[in-house]
Amino acid sequence: MPKRQILKIGAIGLCCLFAFSGFVALGNWQLDRRVWKLELIQKVDERVHASATPAPSRPLWPTVSKQSDEYRHVIVTGHFLADKNALVVGASTLGSGYWVLTPFQRLDGSIVYVNRGFIPQGVEPAEVPSGEVEVSGLLRINEPMGSTLRANDPSAGRWYSRDVKAIASAQGLSAAPYFIDSDKGQPGSRQQAHQSRDWPVGGLTVIQFHNSHLVYALTWYGLAAMMLGAFAIVVREERRTHS
Repeated sequence: MPKRQILKIGAIGLCCLFAFSGFVALGNWQLDRRVWKLELIQKVDERVHASATPAPSRPLWPTVSKQSDEYRHVIVTGHFLADKNALVVGASTLGSGYWVLTPFQRLDGSIVYVNRGFIPQGVEPAEVPSGEVEVSGLLRINEPMGSTLRANDPSAGRWYSRDVKAIASAQGLSAAPYFIDSDKGQPGSRQQAHQSRDWPVGGLTVIQFHNSHLVYALTWYGLAAMMLGAFAIVVREERRTHS
């Protein structure tokens, strides 16, 4: 085989080897991500179905994080602050409408917002119960970015994301950096929704994790195999040309 041909095949081989190694590495990375995602899903499932524990108190607020606390099943005791509802544009399995976020003062005086549930457009939420109550639900991390492209307008009271930090600031409150999605049938919400007095409806949290890492991994491995096949074809054709 001529030296020039050997050099040509060698150069193509190096390129194919580089691409092959890269594709295999990306496939391995996706498998690692899949393991991580499955572990995360398991942890979240355990949190959701665990018995409710007291929500993080004020001294623990700085330590609350999405990784360690999101979707924890928590409970708070105290009372709702009436006439301070924040209606956040949103959608649920019941259609388009609003999430009703109401500040809740705990026994230690700290404030946490409770997502009492969903109301459709044109419906007023029921009044909050008076007196001391217990509310359980899922801990959710502050959401400065909503599902729409519209920005919050605090001065007009128009909210498009569940940004409890901004909502609290607009209402002159100091609140926890998280909020609570109330369970079904909790004080301040209703389990069924047949009449206007039964709104808002709680317990509508949808937990979904995008997990296509195996598909991505197989795609990268497939591309790696294609590189080997392409190199084999090049070698065969070069040999046939110079035979």
